[in-house]
Amino acid sequence: MTNPSLIKKYNVPAPRYTSYPTVPHWGNDVKPSNWAALFLKAYKDFGPKEGISLYIHLPYCESLCTYCGCNKRITKNHNVELSYITAVMKEWDMYVDLLDEKPKLAGIHLGGGTPTFFSPSSLWVLINHIIQNSNQTDTYEFSFEGHPNNTSKEHLETLAGFGFNRVSYGIQDFDSKVQMAIHRLQPYKKVKKVTEESRALGYNSINFDLIYGLPHQTLETLKDTFQKTKALMPERIAFYSYAHLPSVFPAQKSFEKHLPNEEEKRKLYEQGKMWLKDMGYEEIGMDHFALKGDPLLEAKSNRTLHRNFMGYTTSPSKILLGLGCSAISDVYYAYGQNDKKIEAYSKKIWENEFPIIKGHTQKESDLCSKSFIMSLICNHTASWKQGSKIPDHLLSFLNEGLISFDKGNINITEEGKPFVRNICMALDPYSQNTEKTSPVFSKAI
Repeated sequence: MTNPSLIKKYNVPAPRYTSYPTVPHWGNDVKPSNWAALFLKAYKDFGPKEGISLYIHLPYCESLCTYCGCNKRITKNHNVELSYITAVMKEWDMYVDLLDEKPKLAGIHLGGGTPTFFSPSSLWVLINHIIQNSNQTDTYEFSFEGHPNNTSKEHLETLAGFGFNRVSYGIQDFDSKVQMAIHRLQPYKKVKKVTEESRALGYNSINFDLIYGLPHQTLETLKDTFQKTKALMPERIAFYSYAHLPSVFPAQKSFEKHLPNEEEKRKLYEQGKMWLKDMGYEEIGMDHFALKGDPLLEAKSNRTLHRNFMGYTTSPSKILLGLGCSAISDVYYAYGQNDKKIEAYSKKIWENEFPIIKGHTQKESDLCSKSFIMSLICNHTASWKQGSKIPDHLLSFLNEGLISFDKGNINITEEGKPFVRNICMALDPYSQNTEKTSPVFSKAI
């Protein structure tokens, strides 16, 4: 059990480090006019060998889940589907047209919003267009996020036909009172049905997203959620901390009086982690667990695990293109984020302009820090090249047994794993400059 005094000390806002530097610390020196050159340089250096990973943001949802921090548009009007996917296809064509060859794809991930808001036929049009204008690497992985309530057998069949074999279902919690509070009602029988249909159609990696720290959650209700999860045994589980940021996401104010306190929330995580271990899941890294034999666990063991805006991955691709409104791209030499508003995004696309609204050009020092911090996040160890003297700001971590130094490496200990975000923040030059920005992050614990 984690030391309560350390939890109290380190439960402060901290980045999740799906990028480095994190978005609030970007220099905003990337413009649509120089984005093409940055992409071309990255593709020339890495694309032919590693391929491109695609993240496609599909922002529509039929109803609002009040806990959600994603960029979304709430509507029941499905007439919006075709115009949006047409803009996304056009954006992909803009990248393809820059190259002298069909680009190689290392992966596709459909996120949102609710990707299964879109009809199977709309998704077929989108994915077929991308596939026809690319080649796939030998180790490509295609995946999507599905809502258990509206992911139909036809959705699964359509995407499986293109080679999709990974799916992530946003469960969050099975308790009806919790579901009512967060406005995400999905009966266990629907989750069971869609999980069984996925497996029958060849999806060999199913992930459940579960969240701790939600309103009305108790150890007893969470136990029931884990028992139901155990009955279905998804290959992977993401066990996330609920990020309460009502100043950014006002809908979260509707239930904040019913949230567990910090001590209760940490007990939920500690007990959940124990249940996962008892069920046979092994910890990959921050919030992520998998069954033995999973490629992510093998990558962790081999120290070849990677991390990007979609979380942990086995893909070595240094190019992650984000298509769609608000999607973020990482082209190694720079980051860029698309316009968050659907209408503004589409307008720029049809004006043949990359819809980048902000970004960051990576300096050599950024790339070095990125490699160092990502190694800590993924492998819990990194090369320490700063000599034998330990900086004062790391002494508390060392004295508390959260880090160690050995054979030229800095290591995060077993006791230090829950505080990996805090440790990385202490080693992050941007986070040390608190006068430069005032980033908004969720709490570390």
